[in-house]
Amino acid sequence: MQYDFQYVPRSEYLPVKKELEKLINEVQNEVREYFTFSFTYVGSTHRRLITVDRKGNIGYDFDVNIHVNDDEEDYSAEEIRTIIRKAFDKYVKKYGYDYCEDSTRVLTIKKKDYWGSRIISSCDFALVYDCRDGRQQYIHFDKKQRIYDWKYLPMSNSELERRAEWIRVNGFWNDVRNNYLAKKNCNDNPKKRSRSIYAETINETYKRHNKK
Repeated sequence: MQYDFQYVPRSEYLPVKKELEKLINEVQNEVREYFTFSFTYVGSTHRRLITVDRKGNIGYDFDVNIHVNDDEEDYSAEEIRTIIRKAFDKYVKKYGYDYCEDSTRVLTIKKKDYWGSRIISSCDFALVYDCRDGRQQYIHFDKKQRIYDWKYLPMSNSELERRAEWIRVNGFWNDVRNNYLAKKNCNDNPKKRSRSIYAETINETYKRHNKK
């Protein structure tokens, strides 16, 4: 399959991003009786590498980490994910999104143009916990066994962004922009999401230029 991904102008995606933040704020208020959470844009979204295939029908996507504050472990992984999913489902229609899709690593919401049979934009939410040792866990959903549990990420977002910042400061960021776009256009795995492609791009670029 041939893709033609391009970078989305900030003027185009910023209003959608601001609207998305309003939705997240409503969810924060909704779940406050159970626990609180903060959120961060991660990966390609954080670095403003937002892409779209103008010839396709999948729109552009955002990646968000929801940092759950449940230090006392009052709630199980399944309870946390269910509470947050139901809170999103309560408000998504107000902002033009479909109900949450519950996949292995993330909750996904999509804004669709039904007349044009295409996705306008989407957002993947990973539910994470920041451990005191610097590592990060996320809620994993085993679809076959219908089990939710916490799993460690192979590399924390902070370490990935440390590498991204090293690349930027040392003048290699254009390599990231070019390689990320090339990887998006060559990706033949529909289940491989933007955050995975971004991580690959950062790690490969970092290893290529940092010879220490």
